[in-house]
Order: sequence, then C-alpha cells, then structure tokens
Amino acid sequence: MLPLPDMTDLTDTPDAADTGPDDDTWDALHARAYAAFDQGELHTASALFGELAQHAPEVPFLHYMRGLAHKYLRDWPASLQHNLRAQSLSAEPDQGTAWNAGIAATALGDWAQARSQWAQCGITLPDGDGPIEHDFGIISVRLNPWAEGETVFARRIDVVRARLLNVPLPESGHRLFDIVLHDGAKTGVRALDDGTVPVFNALQILQRSDHRTYVAFIRCPSADDLDQLQQAELPGIGYVEDWTASIVSLCLRCSYGVAHAQDDGDSDGAHDQGAASNDDWQVERNLGIGAQGKAAVERLLTNWVAAGPGRRVDAIECPACEERAPQDGTVWWRGPGDDDAQGDDEEA
Repeated sequence: MLPLPDMTDLTDTPDAADTGPDDDTWDALHARAYAAFDQGELHTASALFGELAQHAPEVPFLHYMRGLAHKYLRDWPASLQHNLRAQSLSAEPDQGTAWNAGIAATALGDWAQARSQWAQCGITLPDGDGPIEHDFGIISVRLNPWAEGETVFARRIDVVRARLLNVPLPESGHRLFDIVLHDGAKTGVRALDDGTVPVFNALQILQRSDHRTYVAFIRCPSADDLDQLQQAELPGIGYVEDWTASIVSLCLRCSYGVAHAQDDGDSDGAHDQGAASNDDWQVERNLGIGAQGKAAVERLLTNWVAAGPGRRVDAIECPACEERAPQDGTVWWRGPGDDDAQGDDEEA
C-alpha cells in the first residue's frame, strides 16, 4: 500500500488563501482525484484526496472520499478513520458516511462504534454491546464482485454480515456457512419463492466455515433418487446442492477430467447445464457438498448408492478454495444500472 499523506494538524492550520493552490490547480487536482477513483486506482485516489484535504481540512467530503476509497481497498482502519473525520466536520448527519463507518467498524469488530453508526442510520438493533446477532432475513450476496461475481443466498445476521446458505463453487474461495461482510448498497435483486431479495456485494470473509466444498459426480436415475440424497441427514454433512440444476457454466465433468457421455454435437465440453424437465432428466449430475470431511461425504454417497438401483458415484473431488482479492484498477462496486456493470454466474 502506498504511504498516505499526513493529516494536517487542525490546531495549526495555515491560511488556505496564502498557501493553498490557485483555483485552476485545485480544480485539476480535484479532477485527477475523481478520475483515479472512477478508474479503480484507489491508492492514487486516496493520496490525491489526502492532498486536497491538507489544503482544505474542514471539507467533509474529501475525508468521506478517502474513507470510500479505503472501503473498496478493504483497509478498514483507514476507512473508519476518514469516515469518522468526515462525520466530525459535518454540520448534519450523513447516512452514506455512517454506513461506511459502520461497515468498517464491523470488519474491525468494534461493536460499540458499529452500533452507534447504525443508530445514526435509524436502524433498530437488539439490545447489547457485543456482536450483533439477529435474523435480518434472506438476501443474496455476490461473491468476488471484482471477478466472476457468483451469487448465492445468505441469511443476514447483522446489518452487514451474512451467513452463506448455498455451496459456492470452490474457485470462489468461499464455503457453505461462511460469514461474510457485505456492502450496504443494493446492486440488484434475485427471485426467491414468490418475491425477490436484494443483492449485495460481498467484501470479504469474516468467519471461515469448517464445511469444506466437495464436488461429487454421480449417476442418478431420477429426480426421486436425487431427492433422497438431498434429504439424507448424516453427521458432518451440511448441505447437498445439485449444481446441474442450479448453475449454468462450462461442464464441470470436463473441467475435472471425469469421463462421461457428451451430448451429440457438443465437442468442446462447454455445454449448458440448466435444469432439465422431467421428460429430459440428466442422469449425470454434478453436486456441491458442504461437509466437514471427506469421510462423511463418502459415507453419505455409499449409503445412497446401496439404497437404490442404477446409482453410481464417478468421482469425489475437493478442489482448492482460496479467497481472492481485487486488483488495483478494477472498478467492481458499480450497480447493474451503470455502463460497465459486470454479469455474474447465477446460482440458486
């Protein structure tokens, strides 16, 4: 990280009219700061807004913008510092600053500060002075919004913390039941039952789940056979997800080198894996299983195979699952209405 400019000592602030830049220089510096931010060059943007703030330390939005840049850098101490500075200079409460300060405080585990910020936003919380533990409902979070942007459902346990309820793809770096920090700005909606839920960008993993992701390739004669597998309960098994029905992507069997009968005309291994109708059931199924160990997965599948004819397990894999960070110069925080909004893989 580039070194940040020192904050000006407000007890000994020189007269900006005597030492500050002229209007043209100020405007050019201001334009450069916003251009750097808009291009995802967040270290540069922070340094430029810091330079502006040295000449005009009483202007709240300059500190707010530094706090915003550091939020997207996931530099939580600096983000909280600059947002609190912006608040101290503002004549009126500002919800945007409070939200960003609350997110940073949550990331740092500063629960008193987080609760104070949510109160400023008018959010009612359960009584207490520690971590916020409450059911704020189901949402969808976009994992790695700076990359593929896989979306999964999650239960919100806090204003900006949520526990994942799907088995994410291993390459996402996330696991079933991970608790993630998410942004406060809605970036879309997902259909759920008869309604919709908001989508938020996940910022980082706060608490790692002990349920690793296992990929199982099976032969499953019917939807009833699959239902029996998904309903089976066994210690160490969190959730069995039918990725064949829930994910549209490149063929997982091909990517893992697991042999299978390809559809006619599909020579490149990039066939669609959307949900099949009852009249077009796909016997070869790809499962994502969140489990505490491979032994539990093997026991689950062995029991399932023994309980019905035509069932088979072709392979069980446990790929690497490492969290990824955004690269400098990537603008990933924009909503779906923005010109450069990125698409995402849909996971039910």
